[in-house]
Amino acid sequence: MMRFSAITRLARVAAVVSAVAVASATAPLASAPLAAQDTGIALGEKGPGGPLLTLEGKPVDLAGYLGKGPVVLEFWATWCGNCKQMEPAMRAAMKKYGAQAQFITIAVSVNQSFERVKAWQKLNTLPGIMLFDKAGQVSGAYDAPATSYVVVLDKTGKVVYTGVGGSQNVDAAVRKAL
Repeated sequence: MMRFSAITRLARVAAVVSAVAVASATAPLASAPLAAQDTGIALGEKGPGGPLLTLEGKPVDLAGYLGKGPVVLEFWATWCGNCKQMEPAMRAAMKKYGAQAQFITIAVSVNQSFERVKAWQKLNTLPGIMLFDKAGQVSGAYDAPATSYVVVLDKTGKVVYTGVGGSQNVDAAVRKAL
């Protein structure tokens, strides 16, 4: 039941967030707030683990990546316009902070299959680790309201930033975690 509600919520909110992102596409990245959104996991909470798949089809638990240093999560989809808009900022942040923080893209299972994500990654190669949320459990645990939903966790695994949409100041969010 949690899977259905998390996926349904993502699908409904994705349309709204896309419309908002288009309207705010001209806003500079530096003006993006560093506060949590109205929905999503709360700041200060410990980031939960959960079952995911590697693009090789092997099961992993997100918990294995948490609490060992800062982690940047992006809840992402191949069809997501906001994710495409966020891509340069995510690439720049990874280039700048990749030695200090892990960058994990969590491909949601809304309107995309494991095979589609794997094929997209092969052609486009987003940097960092890409994992697939087949059952929607991790998306549900983080109360992901839409794609592109970014969660930054500090070295202890606590949430220091959440944001949604195509214009987020990822650089400043990562600095909060360091």
